[in-house]
Amino acid sequence: MTEFTRLASYDYELPPELIAQHPPEQRDAARLLVVDRQRQAIELGFIRELPERLSAGDCLVMNDSRVVPARLVGYRTATGGRWEGLFLGLATTGHWRLIGQTRGRLQAGETLTIPATRPEGDTLTLQLDERLDGGQWSVLPHSEDSCWDLLDRFGSVPLPPYIRHSHAEAEDRERYQTVYAAAPGSVAAPTAGLHFTPELLNRCRLRGIERAQVTLHVGLGTFRPVSVDDIREHQMHAEWCSILPETAAAWQKTRQQGGRIVAVGTTSLRTLETAAETLSAGQGWEGESRIFIYPPFQFRSVDALLTNFHLPKSTLLMLVCAFGGYDLIRRAYDIAVAERFRFFSYGDAMLIL
Repeated sequence: MTEFTRLASYDYELPPELIAQHPPEQRDAARLLVVDRQRQAIELGFIRELPERLSAGDCLVMNDSRVVPARLVGYRTATGGRWEGLFLGLATTGHWRLIGQTRGRLQAGETLTIPATRPEGDTLTLQLDERLDGGQWSVLPHSEDSCWDLLDRFGSVPLPPYIRHSHAEAEDRERYQTVYAAAPGSVAAPTAGLHFTPELLNRCRLRGIERAQVTLHVGLGTFRPVSVDDIREHQMHAEWCSILPETAAAWQKTRQQGGRIVAVGTTSLRTLETAAETLSAGQGWEGESRIFIYPPFQFRSVDALLTNFHLPKSTLLMLVCAFGGYDLIRRAYDIAVAERFRFFSYGDAMLIL
């Protein structure tokens, strides 16, 4: 086991008050730590300066996955016992995949009652159909409406536990979502994209910075901690992702003309690196990504990364250390703490060039 494969190497001290509990008043008001790998330099700035930090011909690659109101709170119909769970996706036709917790042991065939999140709403009945692996259930909703309509009426934003103990407020419906979100399916936001406004995107366009989309639906595994001392033994979760042919073409064009591929968020980077060979062939791709990136790693598809600050001992921090260089990123995190940057999903950003 080397320094880079020890879990303890990715720990750091973070004062609790630096964990952002609310988004900034304006999306583009976040601060920005600029990390230059070539000069081994670190500068302080603001996210609104991003167009000036990049160059004409660069290409921003953004994850257009949309966060669904996946958190469900209700009760066991027969006993009245509280139940809380998370929508994880579709199982078979008409069935959902859920994971949840309650007192006692759930039984196949019993039902859950979910009150609407709006005062004038009714209730939704979910029938437990089959127990799946990992504590999950295949569930049949007693409704003809689409799952997205039902989640919109009966679900709430699935905030991570470090934000108000996952208690969502009215503003989170809009702010825990990128302005360019399109494809529903994530249970957590691709948070680097939360900083963008239509105006900031337009300023990038006017500067000659291109833009392309990928899709990666962030799954439950994003909250799963690494529990092994040797990180090589960690089992990475699978997340569905896709790249359209036009994104592959934009990637090729940018590379051929000497521009930089700037991944907006670790999800975009993971998608691009998963499909690196396909991108080189100029073809689209879709499938599951289980790629686990930690130092050392040979990146093939990405030249720069915009990302938020990540939890200690997380796979995302390992990815960032692989991309920026372990020592340089650890120094950047020390500076961010000393300069009182805001951390995690609603926090400030880092641009690694």
